[in-house]
This record gives sequence, C-alpha cells and structure tokens, in this order.
Amino acid sequence: MSYDYLFKYIIIGDTGVGKSCLLLQFTDKRFQPVHDLTIGVEFGARMVTVDGRPIKLQIWDTAGQESFRSITRSYYRGAAGALLVYDITRRQTFNHLASWLEDARQHANPNMSIMLIGYKCDLAHKRAVSKEEGEQFAKEHGLLFLEASARTAQNVEEESQSMG
Repeated sequence: MSYDYLFKYIIIGDTGVGKSCLLLQFTDKRFQPVHDLTIGVEFGARMVTVDGRPIKLQIWDTAGQESFRSITRSYYRGAAGALLVYDITRRQTFNHLASWLEDARQHANPNMSIMLIGYKCDLAHKRAVSKEEGEQFAKEHGLLFLEASARTAQNVEEESQSMG
C-alpha cells in the first residue's frame, strides 16, 4: 500500500511498563498479557489516514533495561515523536520519567513531539500514580498526555490519531 508520508515513532520507558503490549495493540489490535523482555528493539508499522491522506507509522519498541540504553539512543535519530510510557501501578516507573525525557531531548530532533502515556489504566484499583500527577508532569515538560490500556484498548486509537 502506498502512502504520502512516513513517520517514525519510538516507544520509551522502564522495563515492564507495557511498551510491547502497546505496540501489539496498536499494530495488530490484540492483547497478549505475557511478553518476553524486549532485547534491543522491536518494530511494527501501521497505516492511518489523516485528512484523507495515507500515512505510514513506523513504531520502534525499545528495551527498557539500563543495559540496552546505549542501543536505544541510536533509534531516536529520525523519529518524529516518542511515546514516553510509565505504569500507573508502579511509582518508580513514573519517578524515572525525567531521566527518559532527558535522554530523548538529548538524542532526538529538538522538534520531536513527545506523548506521555500512563499505562495499564485498566488496573485503576492498583493505582500508585494519580492521573493528575501525570497531567502535571506533562504540563511542566510540554508533553501531550493520556492514560491508556492495551488490555481494554482504551485510548490506543487516540494515540494513533495524535501521532498521525
């Protein structure tokens, strides 16, 4: 299928926050509860239409472990945007956002758009980070923000519309 534009997006955040689930839900519209740890980078693509124009989105799912951080940095090159993901049930993943954001701003195009995603919102009963805290962090750093769930697919389509 031909397309008018190609945009590359990178998914970043701590290990285990749901980055691979997000990629799978976004590209295949399915949820897989158990994933092996991402080693290096995984890749997916999807076609979307914005204002009647076909656009191909390339999504690069990066490993969250510190040992892969140097590999991950090389994937910022040429990215139109980043999805910065944390797990709403694990506060430490929220506490590490500033470090991920610093990496993105240091290694990516300065005009790259970044969306902060509070993930696993289907587990609100286990919430450790309030939606207001996520909104505040996004506001302070000039990021787009939403909460989403791969399990229920809540707001996954909204992510694609924000990206395109």
